[in-house]
Amino acid sequence: MNILFLDQFSDLGGAQQVLLDTLDAVTERGWQAHVMIPAGGSLWDEIRLRRLTVSRIPCPRYRSGTKSAADVLRFPSDLWRQVRAINDRTSRYDYHLIYVNGPRLLPAVALADRGRARILFHAHSHVPQKSAAWVAGRALHHASACVVGCSESVLAPLRRFTGSSQSIPNGVRDMGFHRREFGRGGRWRIGLIGRIAPEKGQMEFLQAIQHLRGELPQGEFVICGAPLFGTPDRYTEAVHAMAQDLSVRLIPWQDDVSHVLRMLDVLVVPSKQEGMGRVAVEAFSAGVPVIAFPTGGIPEVVVDGRTGFLTRDASPEALAEALWRIARMEARTVQQVALNARKAWRHSYTVTTYKERVTRLLETLLSAGTSEPETEALPQRR
Repeated sequence: MNILFLDQFSDLGGAQQVLLDTLDAVTERGWQAHVMIPAGGSLWDEIRLRRLTVSRIPCPRYRSGTKSAADVLRFPSDLWRQVRAINDRTSRYDYHLIYVNGPRLLPAVALADRGRARILFHAHSHVPQKSAAWVAGRALHHASACVVGCSESVLAPLRRFTGSSQSIPNGVRDMGFHRREFGRGGRWRIGLIGRIAPEKGQMEFLQAIQHLRGELPQGEFVICGAPLFGTPDRYTEAVHAMAQDLSVRLIPWQDDVSHVLRMLDVLVVPSKQEGMGRVAVEAFSAGVPVIAFPTGGIPEVVVDGRTGFLTRDASPEALAEALWRIARMEARTVQQVALNARKAWRHSYTVTTYKERVTRLLETLLSAGTSEPETEALPQRR
């Protein structure tokens, strides 16, 4: 079985981590995989380490958030270059399935000469811009694509464009659980892990710390991350300046966050939009309690008071209130939440569970199609 995987980025974010897990599941099954992504980046290196074929697709970065006039004018040219690149690959190899790991490439896949390949779109987050969401929806409909989403929240707005959809939560590896002495001596180390971007809530976290001045005299605060995918420089600069004023420690982006989680007593996830919150289940695995905004797919993962804590709303004031509350809880109460979260990870969010679910979906998709075409086996190294 031949599968073509497409991604719009070559940086290694959460969606790309899921892509790597999917590639591992496919190759373990004995299927053939080829990947097309923009040139360069750590994702390219990771794919080559897996001895898989990888080639370039022209997908330049656009400005994050609202697109500039230059972005809009450049899009048609980029689209047809992508169509030609996909057609070039499909003319050489008769793929059974095209797996699209980002919405920006959906229009090109819908317009490409796909033959008998099924189309699967993996939705990792909401598409905030109305125009982009409409384009993605029309492409899904035109391609008769199946959609897999990391949460029901992500899937809900896409279901009207497709006749086939399924929710499969992300899986994460074991980050190394260990018991913590929460709040001993009044000390709490509280952190945020994620790419620096307005939707990830670094400024809301810093504003919450401002509200807590004097309330947590032994509190230590950490932000781990870096700007990716075209985050505006002015936002990054504002985060760095405010963090310095508040004596918040800044740690560079880490592909492996296990050692960052190990130093934390609490993980804050103040995202204003979040498909699922992969870092939340990484914290579950490590035994780090999560305080999160009740946005997107997060409430599907974080059960308030049982596997974590949800704020009353998505505001710095609500976050400060939740941090103040957890700092005054009995240590055994916080410890029980951490144990519950670890059990939830083991039951629902391991990499093994994810691989089993996604492999079953791929098998179902392909068995429901037409008879398998004669194929040329893909070489597994280039």
